[in-house]
Amino acid sequence: MTEENFVDYVKVYASSGNGGRGSTHLHREKYVEKGGPDGGDGGRGGHIIVRGNKNMWTLFPLKFKKHFKAEHGGDGSKQRSTGKDGKDVYIEVPMGTIIRDGETKEILFEITHENPEQHLLEGGMGGLGNWNFRSSTHQTPRFAQPGIDMKEGWFQLELKVLADVGLVGFPNAGKSTLLSVVTAAKPKIADYPFTTLKPNLGIVEYRDFKTFVMADIPGIIEGAAEGKGLGHRFLRHIERNSILLFLIPADSDDIQKEYTILLNELKQHNPELLDKNRLLAISKSDLLDDELKEETIKELPRGIKTLFISSVAQQGLMELKDTLWKILND
Repeated sequence: MTEENFVDYVKVYASSGNGGRGSTHLHREKYVEKGGPDGGDGGRGGHIIVRGNKNMWTLFPLKFKKHFKAEHGGDGSKQRSTGKDGKDVYIEVPMGTIIRDGETKEILFEITHENPEQHLLEGGMGGLGNWNFRSSTHQTPRFAQPGIDMKEGWFQLELKVLADVGLVGFPNAGKSTLLSVVTAAKPKIADYPFTTLKPNLGIVEYRDFKTFVMADIPGIIEGAAEGKGLGHRFLRHIERNSILLFLIPADSDDIQKEYTILLNELKQHNPELLDKNRLLAISKSDLLDDELKEETIKELPRGIKTLFISSVAQQGLMELKDTLWKILND
């Protein structure tokens, strides 16, 4: 999935269908002078339904189709025939999508593995035909109900990436390089900050044909929780990751300080992020000889398991996969 195809925010307009009108038909038949009411009910209007699609990774398909309109219900007819229900319209979204009211910004619901389908707008109910209003005192009602009107509105769809492992680090920490080495993903890689502007996903192949999903989140800078840099546009994606894999390069001036800043930004954005499993990987470790590695170990932050890896030199990657898999399945 290329960066240009990753869309994590769209605004759509949706309208359900009107309910069909009930019929006021009176039964007419040869040799029957005064047939009773036999008007059928109107059909319901079509619903607008949001459906989760586990094969989708982005809201890109909705970038160019932003209007969804369901069919109106058919009118009732004679012989108590009910009108045809309006055809439902489905909006397919990736797992992890949040749907908000376009005006109030209130969260209406989320699409996760537990609730793959949700009604965004209910179609209008069909009106009752005159057959429903007959009585001993009013045997020939010449009225019926109109259908209930449709609903409409603008809605915001926001995607929070669902991944097993989320890469967290400053710009140019080697996140994209790691993703490109351990998965088939082809993120943009260059020797300057903010190469990655949108999340990239890749499937990591593990032993015995097992797999898990890794997400490369755009680099964090100090003040990101307050909206600096790419701000909330990428921090929200971290909320759905099972494991946060912190990546700090071996040539960092102060590994402890970088880790503290990263942790603080996550805490300011959402304190619950600190409850997630965390793992620290020192990238570009091929730059370290044995003596420098020993010195680096003394400066590592405490309370978090740390591994030394090198994506370019292919060092420590299998140990990293083993550790991630163990955490995911414990």
